[in-house]
Amino acid sequence: MPIDAAAGLDREHLRQLLADTIDADVTDVRDDTDFVRTLGVDSLMALEVVVVLERTYGVKFAEAEMSEVRTLDSAYEVVRRKLGERP
Repeated sequence: MPIDAAAGLDREHLRQLLADTIDADVTDVRDDTDFVRTLGVDSLMALEVVVVLERTYGVKFAEAEMSEVRTLDSAYEVVRRKLGERP
């Protein structure tokens, strides 16, 4: 079920969601940890991350945006932007 945009985007919830999706320890998913280079996420797993984000937050990623999601920070920013939140 998508999260209501008005409720806001919780960075720690996103961290846990990403860790679960890529099968990593949540402590390994630091704000700037590159999923591909540091955690060994391949292209199929990266696609799964995007699908999970779309389903969880009720947003859609354009193909060009998919490659932006490489760290917690970048995932947070893309989802935040898509939810229409302001910093």
